[in-house]
Amino acid sequence: MLHRMALRVLPSLSLAVTEETVRKQKRIVMLVPGLIAFVVYRLVKHLVPIADPLVLLTVSSLVAMVTSVLAYRVGRSASWAVIVQQDGARLLSWLAGWIGAVYGIQLSLLVLTLLWIMNYDYLLHPDGPAMMAIIISCTAVARDAFEIGHVRKLSVLGRPFLTFPDGAQFRLLVQRRAWQLGPWVMVGLAMGAMASLPGAVIADVQGAALAQLLSVTVLGGGLALCAYFGGLYPSVSWVRILRQTAPGELLKYWWWPGMAFASTYYLVTMGLLLFVAGQPTITLGSAAVMGALVTAMMVLYGYYLGNRRHVEDEQAPQLSSGMLRCPFVMGILGKPVGAAGAAGELVFGKTETKG
Repeated sequence: MLHRMALRVLPSLSLAVTEETVRKQKRIVMLVPGLIAFVVYRLVKHLVPIADPLVLLTVSSLVAMVTSVLAYRVGRSASWAVIVQQDGARLLSWLAGWIGAVYGIQLSLLVLTLLWIMNYDYLLHPDGPAMMAIIISCTAVARDAFEIGHVRKLSVLGRPFLTFPDGAQFRLLVQRRAWQLGPWVMVGLAMGAMASLPGAVIADVQGAALAQLLSVTVLGGGLALCAYFGGLYPSVSWVRILRQTAPGELLKYWWWPGMAFASTYYLVTMGLLLFVAGQPTITLGSAAVMGALVTAMMVLYGYYLGNRRHVEDEQAPQLSSGMLRCPFVMGILGKPVGAAGAAGELVFGKTETKG
């Protein structure tokens, strides 16, 4: 789901996909696939054993794959011949495979796990959760694929984007700065494993899972925030930046994407354990491993987002506060750090919240 965070956190991408005309078209793009997904579910439930988790995830994945490609074409506003020629098989394969199949499965597991925590178990009552899993994943995939297609269209038309949300820059960052990221990852692993402890004192299965979820959410979001500042201001102590930042602005980023995606990834890993691996409960050891993986991932993603924001500020200093029209994201304009190494002054702009 790194693409989702990039599309909202990085100003250049967020501005491109939140323009009024784009938002209006996006609503239609989300509505139509959702209705089609409902019809598909009504048909498929009579043809295959939808109560089997693997069957459900397969159906959801296939629906999401088709949706991603079609929604991308709408955002791309070009014929298939032009898309294949200009975008290439690699990008389209990534779109169908990652944004479609993998992302669709993740979202379906997210829905199933949320309902499980609320004592609405898909394994006991398959119809409702299965329908929601297919429809919700389909609409979310349509939204993101459309936005990616729109960004690609603008790029082809000559509008530069320093970051494309395909994860290529993230992989490059991990390869080049492994020595810098190592300490962050180790802290994330340790803190994430400790986040499983609150569930040990709760006997109820769902209650213990909820306690672990809340713990991972808070810790994962906080670590992602710290790592974000580490990537955004590489020459300044992130602790100093943290102290200089207004609490309200910290809360915005801590909540989204920090806590929002920490909880999302933890729910997905829980879903893998419950519905794919077929484990009846979540043991303390499993919770520790899942928490460690999720918080370490959030640290990496937070640092990456900060790094790409730093690149945008360095290479595109003409960006104004209007570029910060990013929903749920703090508006921070960083002034360059002086040659003497003094901390950069933070200037906060108001963020216009739009969907």
